Amino acid sequence: MGDPHPDHAQLQADRIYLGWQYALLYPDPGPPPKRPAREDVAVAPPPDDGWAQRERLQKDLLNRPVRLFRAFMAVVAAGILVLGVTELLTWSFVLLGLIAAGGVAAICGYAIRQGDRTVNERINDRREKVRREQERRQREIVTAQEEHAAKYRDWAEKKSRFDRQITWYAVAVPDEIDRIDVAGGTLTGWSALVTLIGATRLYSGGHLTVLDLSEGAIAKDLIELARRGGDDPLVWVLPVDLPRLDLGATLKPEAFADVLAHVVSVSEETSRDIGFDNAILERVLEVLGENATISQVTAALRALAQVGDPRDDMRFGLLTASQLERIGMLFGRGVADRVVIERAWALESQLRKLETLGTEAVRLPPARLRVVSMDRQAGVFGNRVLGTYVATALTHILRQSPASDRPWYHTIIVAGADKLRGDVLDRLMDACETSRTGLVLTYRSLTPTVRERLGRGHAAVAFMRLGNAEDARVASEHVGTEHRLELAQLTETISSAVDGPSGFYTSTVGAGRTGTAAPGEGDLREGITESTEWGRSATTVADGMLQRSREFLVEPHQLQQLPTTSVIVTHATAEGRQVRLADANPAILTFPKTTLGQFEEVRRAALRADEPEPPRPREGQDETSETGEPDERDEAGIPQDLPPNIGPPPPRLDWRKRP
Repeated sequence: MGDPHPDHAQLQADRIYLGWQYALLYPDPGPPPKRPAREDVAVAPPPDDGWAQRERLQKDLLNRPVRLFRAFMAVVAAGILVLGVTELLTWSFVLLGLIAAGGVAAICGYAIRQGDRTVNERINDRREKVRREQERRQREIVTAQEEHAAKYRDWAEKKSRFDRQITWYAVAVPDEIDRIDVAGGTLTGWSALVTLIGATRLYSGGHLTVLDLSEGAIAKDLIELARRGGDDPLVWVLPVDLPRLDLGATLKPEAFADVLAHVVSVSEETSRDIGFDNAILERVLEVLGENATISQVTAALRALAQVGDPRDDMRFGLLTASQLERIGMLFGRGVADRVVIERAWALESQLRKLETLGTEAVRLPPARLRVVSMDRQAGVFGNRVLGTYVATALTHILRQSPASDRPWYHTIIVAGADKLRGDVLDRLMDACETSRTGLVLTYRSLTPTVRERLGRGHAAVAFMRLGNAEDARVASEHVGTEHRLELAQLTETISSAVDGPSGFYTSTVGAGRTGTAAPGEGDLREGITESTEWGRSATTVADGMLQRSREFLVEPHQLQQLPTTSVIVTHATAEGRQVRLADANPAILTFPKTTLGQFEEVRRAALRADEPEPPRPREGQDETSETGEPDERDEAGIPQDLPPNIGPPPPRLDWRKRP
């Protein structure tokens, strides 16, 4: 039988790969069967000489009195004969004496001969029994050797199949899934997961946008891998690259006002209605006209809030005299209202962090990988404002885009999505679902906002290491503590050996950037091995380590001790909720015993390969009935000579009742 496992197939664009599952399709057959004990089965000539000698000696000892008595009778007969010759006795007495002595001697001789015959028969029977026993033992040993040979051949086949079998299977979700929520995890685990998802999407022909709010440079390996694959990624590091970020520059004033209103709301500790801020911004943008910059908006808000000298903004060309006059009349007498002044002041204080947005925008060549990150040396609050702006601007761009005919062709990954407000996340989720854009959200902790949205809609949920005890409890209840998962030792070893992402992103949108995208070039496995820290670390792992694993239950304390790259993936299927443990380490793809097929698919294929095929009629031979004659069938292929229906069987008699 051939190997039922598929080889390293090509990446499938209709699947989203989240890791690799360690599983054994064929169990370990254990040690080889023991050889039967060697025994000497040669027939010794004769094997019982000592016993025969003892039997004969015992027979001689028993027959010695009889022989002596027979000899004595012979002597008596001779004496009688001498007396007869010397005529001391009459011949009648001599004849009578000879008959008596000869008879007794004959009886003694017969007894001796019968004893010898009995002993010889006993010895012959014993030798025949020994010979039959040796033949039986010889047959048993031959049979045992044949059985051992058959068992060894079967064991050798199982051992060879066990050694050659695939040990790592892809864990993927179909593209019908709208979103993937990743709960928990560390920067190291996120780096592995983002690299795996991004690499498989890019090498299958898709486009990827990464919004990294983690401030941990988790997409650094993915950028290097994309460069090796022939692409030239676009990387913005905010706020340094804010002047070269043209995201949202083409939005209409209504959408632009909505984006800015959500950016301002990031400073609010509690959720509130942003309609008032939206109304102020819409009216300001009506005064400024289309293609208004953030600097013009903040200048108008300063004039509305009566902050500073508006003549300075006019001198810098941010406002004109007519615009300043119209701004003063926007709310009539309400301009003196403290509510309008306070909100305008609050809007200006937040939006001024975006004043340089798009001021140095240049036309950039296309790229299939775009990364927008936050500089960890910048302020925490400023990064939240920038992240909210990018997420909201992406939402409006997606809302204006037509629905794609290829789900997940464009994928968006938001790392650290728990830093965004709930309403911002909701709008982004809805926009991605409508435009059929793939969305991956990673959350460091399970805040109340995250819990409300975790797995909502047609989404898959992936749990990584959860250090917080309460988060681990919520995750175990979501998955179910009855599941027993298998964890490979390699996962624990590499996870502890690889450090988290280090360094910073390097901006690629500065002046002098050149290059064009060349999608799909290069080999993904070679790229992972040479371009990522995961691939370089995996080369030092011993091959024997791949065969050891341990099982654990999905309990809170186990989720707090998960290796950094372990991912528990759960999503709903037609057969029920599916729970699998995966390793997001992208280097596993380079292992010789890794397949892009999923375990259940490979197992079903192996079962079909092991099933014997039903016998088929020879060519030219019609199907026959039980009697051996050809069946007569109608047009639908149903036999016409079926026996009539005889109905249900007769009722059983009740033994408690007399007939």
